[in-house]
Amino acid sequence: MAKTGANDQAVAPIAKEETSSIVKLEIPNRKLFDKMQEMGIDLTHSVHEHDGVIEADVVVTPSELATLQILGVKKKETIVTESQWRGNVAERNTSQALEQELASEVDTLKVLRANYFTNQSGDFLYLEVKSSAGETASTALTAKWMEGESEKSATLSRKVDYGEYLYHTILIEVDEIPREVTIESNLGGKATHKLTEWLGDLPDEPNEHYVKDFVDHYMDPNELYERAESLAEEFPELIEIVEMPYKTDGYRRHAQATIGEMTNNAIVLTSKAWGHKGGNDISVQLVDPDKKNANLKVTVKKNVITVQLATNRDKEITTTAAQAVAAINSQAKSLVSATTYRGNDGAGVLSAATAQLTDGLDAPESVSREPQTMKVIRIGKQKNGTKPGVLAYSQEHAREWVTPLVTIETAERLVRNYAHDKPTRQLVNNLDIFLIPTMNPDGANYSFYDYNMQRKNMKNHCGPTQSDPGYQNSWGVDLNRNYTVGSVFDGFIGASTSCTSSTFAGPEEGSEVEMRNMAWLVDEYSNIKFAMNVHSYGGYFMWSPGSYDAERNTLPRPTAGEEAFYWSASSHILNKIQDHRGTVILPGRTGPIPDVLYSAAGNSADYLWYEKGIYAWNFEVGADLYNKSTKRWEAVGFQPEFDEGHEEAMEFSNGLIGLMEVAHNQAKDKANPRTIADPGSGTYKDKVDVSFITSEPATIYYTLDGSRPNFDSPKLMLSGLRESAESIEITETSTLNWFSVDIAGNIENNYNPFGNGKKYNTATFKIK
Repeated sequence: MAKTGANDQAVAPIAKEETSSIVKLEIPNRKLFDKMQEMGIDLTHSVHEHDGVIEADVVVTPSELATLQILGVKKKETIVTESQWRGNVAERNTSQALEQELASEVDTLKVLRANYFTNQSGDFLYLEVKSSAGETASTALTAKWMEGESEKSATLSRKVDYGEYLYHTILIEVDEIPREVTIESNLGGKATHKLTEWLGDLPDEPNEHYVKDFVDHYMDPNELYERAESLAEEFPELIEIVEMPYKTDGYRRHAQATIGEMTNNAIVLTSKAWGHKGGNDISVQLVDPDKKNANLKVTVKKNVITVQLATNRDKEITTTAAQAVAAINSQAKSLVSATTYRGNDGAGVLSAATAQLTDGLDAPESVSREPQTMKVIRIGKQKNGTKPGVLAYSQEHAREWVTPLVTIETAERLVRNYAHDKPTRQLVNNLDIFLIPTMNPDGANYSFYDYNMQRKNMKNHCGPTQSDPGYQNSWGVDLNRNYTVGSVFDGFIGASTSCTSSTFAGPEEGSEVEMRNMAWLVDEYSNIKFAMNVHSYGGYFMWSPGSYDAERNTLPRPTAGEEAFYWSASSHILNKIQDHRGTVILPGRTGPIPDVLYSAAGNSADYLWYEKGIYAWNFEVGADLYNKSTKRWEAVGFQPEFDEGHEEAMEFSNGLIGLMEVAHNQAKDKANPRTIADPGSGTYKDKVDVSFITSEPATIYYTLDGSRPNFDSPKLMLSGLRESAESIEITETSTLNWFSVDIAGNIENNYNPFGNGKKYNTATFKIK
């Protein structure tokens, strides 16, 4: 029997791979919560603290949970198990198969009703049209008609009752009653029908003609890009597909096999070729020659590696794992590289065995293994950089399946409502809109087809000691920790330098192509002024700063005016979210990231805000749902049953539209802000605290020495965490000069801080 190696702390059986579940834990104190982060425990975005006790949803294996319970953590409930994930995947596959089947040929359109009527308000057109492919939400019907010399068009809304597709319909006001209408499907179907007057009661239809609800299953990256390309072909005047310059690493891995049962007698083989390019064809045989005094010998024949193990005079195998590794690396180096198990000294003796190398990837062949070109859906009537840009990006974390649906649903709404909905037309005409369906296509494919809880991308930065197949679900970089502002490399917390941690920040700042693509996008399109990072789950709504150091010193806080704008804009966006089904994002989950969640070193929103000056928010799609029977709030998870995922996509698409409305309003804002010092000039005893009343959110620059204020002057900040603007304490006779700048860049009184004019505000305070 071989002795225990010096580097092998304990010879033990190789652990079997464990499945992960989302569980709700009760953590007794902040110190233990911080310890969990140091341990690399995979936290979701659902973390709440009350009376010093922290309740958090985490992704853990059974062994990790057992360790946490020993430390004093209490398990409250299991939220999502692997079997539930597989059920969601089966549901998605069924929906996807139906969509592919129905989309494989031109659909047939049947016009059920084509009416017009006139009431006290005006003339109206009403249609009911049934598509043979209407069971899928991606089937869109557009009506076209002539009003005089002008062609008009509008998208029909899909009507579904208790899960059954009925028809597509529209009720819309017209300036002139047409004689006929033509309905066209995005699948190629077409029908023309004469209009008849409706003489009875008005149809029982909603009085709005805003069309929504274009998603009916979770989509992998291939589907997302196909959907985007299809929309661009259908609406070439409104959509451009922007291809980012840096390709991802690809949904691919080298083929591997671990041979052996104990930590010191196992070897790991890794193919030189990617699995899909030959690595998966390699096999290895450890052969017992069953004779005396045989020599260790490695032969290679095509893709088969044969290792004849050495024996002694009693025919006993004597080859150790370390010896086999050296021989394989010498004789089979064109096919594979070999290592001992996780850095073990490999002193254990091998046994006869066979293995087939595999990359372990289960996606169908239709999912490309090659590096991907990340794509952006750019929407606007004038895509020349002259309009304010709005960016929304989804799925930095692969397992967040709902988030791409938010961007795809929003893209569909913008182009399909453009022709007949004036508010939509105003947004598309006056904004430059950038929608990224997935920031993490490789990781998303891995989440869909291999390991649903995959958070990171698929780039393996681990060295040989952490690159055996048992670690395959732990490789990758957390893309929302890889940015160059407030990173773990700068001393901020909430990210890890361990390559197997769920929050691994990468080997260095900006190491990942996904991050570099984002940097390229906002550099290339410098007109982008607003951004939304769409995450899940937990029902949060947040902005910068997003990280703090070990002493809880955050990145610089926004000015009082900037913070006021964040709150004001958030109120509008959150109201839009609430409109869909009443979901309320709680005040306690709204605000700067560290005030309502936890530090996230190196996150993308901080990069956009501090590096590029972009007003950047973070959605956390999927607010907890209140169960009336149990009187408890229940988490929804990253991949809820699609009925719930659909509702989340609908309400947060509302929110993205709300963000665009905020951007549009800012673009129209030409009014200068106004401010008043309270109290004003006068004589005061001992001291005076001066605050400001503003006409709108605006940053105030001021001086107290009588000099002209400019952009280098002190700025009015918040008085404290989640508090209002500070006041200025004046303890000796001083002249206060100031001006304000609103979010649109308008300067109070048209003052020029770079000139010599005196259009700034001034007040003199005499202190007795």
